Amino acid sequence: MRIDRAVDAYLRHVAIERGLSENTVAAYRRDLSGYAQWLREQGIDDTAAVTSVTLASFVADRAAGQSPIAASSLARLQSSVRGLHRFLAREGIEPADPSMNLRPPKQARRLPKALTIEQVESLLDASGPAPSTDADVAGAAGGAPGDLLATRDRALLELLYATGARVSEIVQLDVDDVAHGDVLRVRGKGSKERIVPVGSYARAAVDAYLTRARPELSLRGRATPKLFLGARGAPLSRQSAWLIIQSAAERAHLTAHVSPHTLRHSFATHLLQGGADVRVVQELLGHASVATTQIYTYVSVDALRDVYATSHPRAR
Repeated sequence: MRIDRAVDAYLRHVAIERGLSENTVAAYRRDLSGYAQWLREQGIDDTAAVTSVTLASFVADRAAGQSPIAASSLARLQSSVRGLHRFLAREGIEPADPSMNLRPPKQARRLPKALTIEQVESLLDASGPAPSTDADVAGAAGGAPGDLLATRDRALLELLYATGARVSEIVQLDVDDVAHGDVLRVRGKGSKERIVPVGSYARAAVDAYLTRARPELSLRGRATPKLFLGARGAPLSRQSAWLIIQSAAERAHLTAHVSPHTLRHSFATHLLQGGADVRVVQELLGHASVATTQIYTYVSVDALRDVYATSHPRAR
């Protein structure tokens, strides 16, 4: 099969039959477009001509060529290529899978960056005003444009930290998803749903946003069920959410790099440091495997070492 047709067929498969998210499908498309271009440069335009030697050359070129890529990016690229050839073999389009012996590169274990609890509090305070009382929330509908966006930003950051959800999951929330009291319905990777508890701080911030800000913002654009809206009433994008967090981090004078994933890392780390079971954290994060979650236990071990080193008389 021509390589372009093979890539299109595989992308339709992962999008429709496997139900992967738009972001994941887009990542596969980028990886496989580069792979198809490399094959054409080698004079290969049909998947039947791809062999294990071809794939080994491709990986070697990407790992040590003129523009080498990081081990993590190379592992993701190999995963995309393996998925394509596995699909072609399974569907009977090609008689064999030339990627069977392709092994991902070893990656250095990198501990996720987490903020301290004090840093998180500073970030949240810098994002917008905290709701004080129910009476204030009920009686403060409307307000200046800056107040509306600040109220929204506070709700956004409170919810990210309170649930550990991915930013893509948060911006896809509908108003109905937060209408279940102290729990949140999150749609994660592969359209899998999970229920995550929401603490009182995040609940109050979301209620304040729904009462004070969202009604006004919704009048500025077309009707949409999405929870978080931009200044013109359109659904908030991932990029806009990232900029909101960056702006709050600057106002909070945080020198560490802060991204939406930083709040997710901080959520997991603080839960484990507080005594939560790793499998509970796995469920809350929506990880398919507990092994993915266990990297956060290394952060907690580091914290224990720090306490031991500063507290025990014979530690040094």
